[in-house]
Amino acid sequence: MSCYCCGCQLFESRLNQCRATVVAANYLNLDYFLILCTSKDLVDNDPGLIGNLLVERLVGAHVELVSKEEYTSIGSVALTDMLKEKLLSEGRKPYVIPLGGSNSLGAWGYIEAVREIQQQLQKVNSVAFDDIVVACGSGGTIIGLSIGASLSDLKAKWMQVHAYCVCDDPDHFYDYAQALAKGLGYAISTIEELKFVREIAEATGIVLDPVYIGKAAYGMMKDMAENPGKWEGRKVLFIHTGGLLGLFDKTDQIAPAR
Repeated sequence: MSCYCCGCQLFESRLNQCRATVVAANYLNLDYFLILCTSKDLVDNDPGLIGNLLVERLVGAHVELVSKEEYTSIGSVALTDMLKEKLLSEGRKPYVIPLGGSNSLGAWGYIEAVREIQQQLQKVNSVAFDDIVVACGSGGTIIGLSIGASLSDLKAKWMQVHAYCVCDDPDHFYDYAQALAKGLGYAISTIEELKFVREIAEATGIVLDPVYIGKAAYGMMKDMAENPGKWEGRKVLFIHTGGLLGLFDKTDQIAPAR
C-alpha cells in the first residue's frame, strides 16, 4: 500500500536536523521533500552529495532548489506553503517543519533534554554544573534549554544557559539567546576555528564539526580566555549536538599536514 503522508521543509545543505529527520521519516515509510537554498548560479545544477546531502539523498529525500534571492524575496513560510499546497493537490498529507525544526514542538525536545540532564545529575551527586553551553543556528535548541532550565530544579543552582551564534547576528537571536561569538558566517570557517577543531580532535579524540559545535566551542574557549573572571571556578556542561558530516566539506582546509 502506498503511503501518501510526507514531510516538507526548507533547509541548508549542512543542516543536521534535516538529515536526522529525513532518516527518521524513512524509517516510518514517509516521503520527505526538501527545499534547498543555494546560489542562483547553482539553482539549475545537481546539488551534489556533500555532507548531509549524501545521507538525505541516499535515503530517498526529494530535493528542490531555490536561489537565495528567491528565498529572500518570498520568504521561508511562503516557500514551504507553496510546496505544501502542491503536495496537497497530489493527494498527500504534508507536515511542514520550519528551518532547523525550530518551533514549539522542536524546542520541546530540548526541554526534555534538560529533564534527562537533571536525572543523570541525580545519579552522580558529586557532579553539578553552573553553565550549559550550546551552538545556536536557528534558535530551537537554546529556546528549549532555556525554558527547560527555568522550569527545572537546576535553576535553584543558578545555572546559566549560553548560546554561541553560528549564523546571522546577535540581534536576530536577541529574544532566544545571549549570542557571544561571531565568525565569518554560517558554514564559513576562519583559519583559527578550523585549527581549533583539528587540535581538539588530536588532543582528545573528540571530533567537532566546523558548522555548529566547532564554532560554539571555539567561541566559548575564546570568551574564557578573554573574560576569565566570568568563568573562573564554574563547572560547564557543553552540549555536543552532532554534525560530523560537515567535516567532509572542509577536507582540504582541515586535513593534518603531511
